[in-house]
Amino acid sequence: MTRADDLVEPQAAGTGAADGSTAPLDVVFTFSYETWNDACRRGMMRPPDRLAGHLIDHPGVRRLVVANPWRWAPTAAGRRVLRLDEPFPSGRGRRLHTPLRLGRRDPEALAAVERSYRAYGRSIARAAADLDTPAVITANPLAAGFGDFSWAGRVTYYGRDDWSSSPARREYWPAYREAYRRIADTGVAVAAVSQQIIDRIAPTGPHLVVPNGVEPGEWLGPAPAAPDWFDRIPAPRAVYVGTLDSRLDVEGIESLARARPDVQLVLVGPQPDPGYLAGVGTLENVHVHAGVGRAELAATLRHAEVALLAHRVTRLTEAMSPLKVYEYLAAGAPVVSIDLPPVRGLGDRVRLVDRVADFVDVIDDALADGPAAEPERQRFITENSWESRHRAVLGLALGNPNMTG
Repeated sequence: MTRADDLVEPQAAGTGAADGSTAPLDVVFTFSYETWNDACRRGMMRPPDRLAGHLIDHPGVRRLVVANPWRWAPTAAGRRVLRLDEPFPSGRGRRLHTPLRLGRRDPEALAAVERSYRAYGRSIARAAADLDTPAVITANPLAAGFGDFSWAGRVTYYGRDDWSSSPARREYWPAYREAYRRIADTGVAVAAVSQQIIDRIAPTGPHLVVPNGVEPGEWLGPAPAAPDWFDRIPAPRAVYVGTLDSRLDVEGIESLARARPDVQLVLVGPQPDPGYLAGVGTLENVHVHAGVGRAELAATLRHAEVALLAHRVTRLTEAMSPLKVYEYLAAGAPVVSIDLPPVRGLGDRVRLVDRVADFVDVIDDALADGPAAEPERQRFITENSWESRHRAVLGLALGNPNMTG
């Protein structure tokens, strides 16, 4: 009988390590709240997306199960029938598993959260029944803290955000804090993008800070032509990319725009609440553009005169490893940023100030820096590649030299 909570893509036989050195390992990877389909649709650009892709291609992974988060059964069934989801590269011992449930949302009560994520772990266990004591890497703190992975080997939590301070998931803060406590108490390994996340979890097991990185193939080589819409904006242009939500200090942006009408402020990204930008949308030197694909993003940043990290200082942003700053520097743009611990130490091309309203004090210095020298830009890309980040994560999570190449 097929279980209601099991939806597994077909699998082919495993192939083993390409170089035949150390015995390859079996691995389970789980997303947090987004699916394989979501990762594909956004261009595999977020840290868990990159790690999943790396595991799929890694010759040291014998068999791999990539697990989506809980999905509502009726929706998942409909999408499957209509073939709405992006295909998964099944074969070579790789397969996708989608646990199904009748509830749309995670429960909020701790006891119910525990039941849900213990069931989640058991669902994955059935999908991974032919794997040999697989290592588990999960980007979901509730899975790491509450999940039943007694059937697996080492469990590693890959923390890309401090979920316990995310305003969008405030109702789950008690569950996240309890998950952190259990992660610490049980010795689950932790790879997190910032020291602040490590400190808030206080793990007793192996742990490591692994910041975000860049994909060299997106940034090396000659600069592509600027997109037409960006080319029509007069220089100098100060660009912010990312979701245009409550993290963006819109009052600070307005202050900078009014103080420097000669500088064009370009905000690029999706708007969950278009009304959030009402205060700046009418200013002549503020340009709001929808989110763009990876190639267009790189082309835009390669031609930006300066790039901005214009976040509010909150408990959430203090724990971020801002991916956008690494991409700004990979593009060669000088950066003006609020002073956040994970941004410190990225070099003298990042100018740090306490508030976005204070950007006006350093914007001319950043513009005077100009684009980075090409050898410097290339060196930054090489030293901060996703490959180097994944090597560190897998060294921690799998403890096998064959996995770190």
